[in-house]
Amino acid sequence: MNILINGQSVTVNDNTSLTQALSQFGARPPFAVAVNGDFVPRSQCDAKPLNEGDSIELLSPIQGG
Repeated sequence: MNILINGQSVTVNDNTSLTQALSQFGARPPFAVAVNGDFVPRSQCDAKPLNEGDSIELLSPIQGG
């Protein structure tokens, strides 16, 4: 199935969890994640199933002053 991660099309297997998709994409912590605009706590990423066309946004913290 096809999903979007930060606007980039990614093909994953059916029944792929959010954690698996992020690993396949190469995401490295720390980051926050939202699926279709809804924040998903890290503790729930393993149990979060994905569906065709889901849009995932990764937000990394930025340091500065």
